[in-house]
Amino acid sequence: MKEFTEKTIICPHCGHSVRIELDASNGSQEFYDDCPACCNTMHLNMMVDELQDTIELRVDADDEQIF
Repeated sequence: MKEFTEKTIICPHCGHSVRIELDASNGSQEFYDDCPACCNTMHLNMMVDELQDTIELRVDADDEQIF
């Protein structure tokens, strides 16, 4: 698996396309990044599956509540 992967994501707040680089060398990670267009915080959850050689990235607004 490549350790560094580049992805284009969509900001959940404003819909702006954001290009990010993911580092999968440390396995699955959860982190926050700010949208360069609207400056709102995006919550990113990266799940690395080394058996299937895949990376799944989930992006949300971090203010979404689960009841």
